[in-house]
Amino acid sequence: MSKEKVMGKIIGITGGIASGKSTVTEFLRQKGFQVVDADAVVHQLQKPGGRLYQVLVEHFGEKILLENGELNRSLLASLIFSNPEEQEWSKRTQGEIIREELAALRNQFAQTEALFFMDIPLLFEQNYASWFDETWLVYVNRDVQLERLMKRDQISREAAESRLNSQWPLERKISLASHSLDNNGNQEQLIAQVVQLFEEMCL
Repeated sequence: MSKEKVMGKIIGITGGIASGKSTVTEFLRQKGFQVVDADAVVHQLQKPGGRLYQVLVEHFGEKILLENGELNRSLLASLIFSNPEEQEWSKRTQGEIIREELAALRNQFAQTEALFFMDIPLLFEQNYASWFDETWLVYVNRDVQLERLMKRDQISREAAESRLNSQWPLERKISLASHSLDNNGNQEQLIAQVVQLFEEMCL
């Protein structure tokens, strides 16, 4: 039997920092669907002994470690986001390892699930779009996104702007996505759009 015949339908979910992807993915999990969370995979890889942990300590040194041996994530984020060269290094080096791990999970679920999802924040930036039958973009206006990020992470406007600038503007992604989910309103309005997409798939 060829691989194509046993593979399920895969939908990629993306957005931006604080755009509301977690609301969508939590709803999908409640409905019984498998959702691969790229951020969770990264966190696992960054735990002591993980592939990313080893690479990061080799690159930055032990200054990025807390006393308990875990990565100091806030320091790591500031080191990477504040330096374009480090951003490029991180995107290239960490990106390759993350891609390998996500590919393994994708192939695993493709054998067992008729429909599953992968939540990848940098789906378009890092050329994951070809992996998916459809891509769903959770969209918010930039000013809404900025306020939500500042509130969620308790960071300054300047720090929030820096993080948003590390990703493509959501406006740029709209034309690339199969479907856009408008999250400028409330959670109920967002979930209603997801339900609508499911209804269209069943037609």
